Amino acid sequence: MELGKDISLEDLTNKYDAVVMATGSSIGKKLGIPGEDLPNSISASEFVPWYNGHPDFKDFKIDLLGKVAVVIGAGNVAMDCGRMLAIDPKELDETDSADHALNALHKSNIRKVFITGRRGAEFAAFTAPELRDLPKLEHTDVYINADAIALAYKNAEAKGEVEKHLASNLEAMKAVIEVPKQGHERSLEFLFSHTPKEILGQDKVEAIVYSTPDGDVTIPCDLVITAIGYVPEVIPGIHFESGKIANIDGRVIGSNIYTVGWAKRGPSGVIGTNKSDAADVVQLLISDLKEPKQAGDISELLKSNHEIVDQPYWVRINEAEVAAGEVRGKPRVKAVSVADLLRLGQP
Repeated sequence: MELGKDISLEDLTNKYDAVVMATGSSIGKKLGIPGEDLPNSISASEFVPWYNGHPDFKDFKIDLLGKVAVVIGAGNVAMDCGRMLAIDPKELDETDSADHALNALHKSNIRKVFITGRRGAEFAAFTAPELRDLPKLEHTDVYINADAIALAYKNAEAKGEVEKHLASNLEAMKAVIEVPKQGHERSLEFLFSHTPKEILGQDKVEAIVYSTPDGDVTIPCDLVITAIGYVPEVIPGIHFESGKIANIDGRVIGSNIYTVGWAKRGPSGVIGTNKSDAADVVQLLISDLKEPKQAGDISELLKSNHEIVDQPYWVRINEAEVAAGEVRGKPRVKAVSVADLLRLGQP
């Protein structure tokens, strides 16, 4: 169901004591450079749900016939995208990646992947555990320029004591550098201080131009994935500012609306961060509540005939996916169409 189409925000706020907006940030930020809309210039907000089996993206088209891919961004999402393209697909066969994505990745010709950050390595938003996992790629050499890391240390130390998380990140990058390279056909390379200027191509992506401290650099490539953050989808009746729902500590002032997660704080923080943050908002909500309404079921408000997926319904879907995965030695086999999900959830 869709808020604003099948059910209105006003209906919800009138019927319930509190409405919690946990709508996240799902739209990829744009670069705003020439050539960004060329075929095979895509967003991580399309690529990630494609390989994770989101029903809305099961038919997403991506051309993996070329040999070189570029990922723009310096956070964990960018690293996830780069790793998915650079890894030998055999290493993914026992994961819960969607079958359609695995089939495409097994046929992929991509062998060289660049992950590019606009600023120096000291500003990268990767996290150390994910960086330390990179040498575990069995059939992929990972490259980080040692001079870039030395410069990052120098720049960070010039500002005073190096913060713990930054020191951990830079040490993790040094560890990647020190791993002997095996001459694998597949490679993943990190480039820092590369600001994208233009994506070149006629009928599709052919190259990308970067501004660097040493002048412009052109990297021939066949695929560009942008992973520079997310913005929320606009919701009728909700005021947004600075990429998040306008709120004070999770409360939308002048209403019985609350917000949690990326919708509240913007696209930052891992699951643990947002989980503890959400717990605080729930405590705030409880303290605000007076005598509760006898609201009844949400189905009374729906403007169209929808099948509602409740907790028991979800549990049946989950159990069916996990059972299908056990047969194939995977954590689960994901159903990637709404029809299949509804079928699996039937009692």
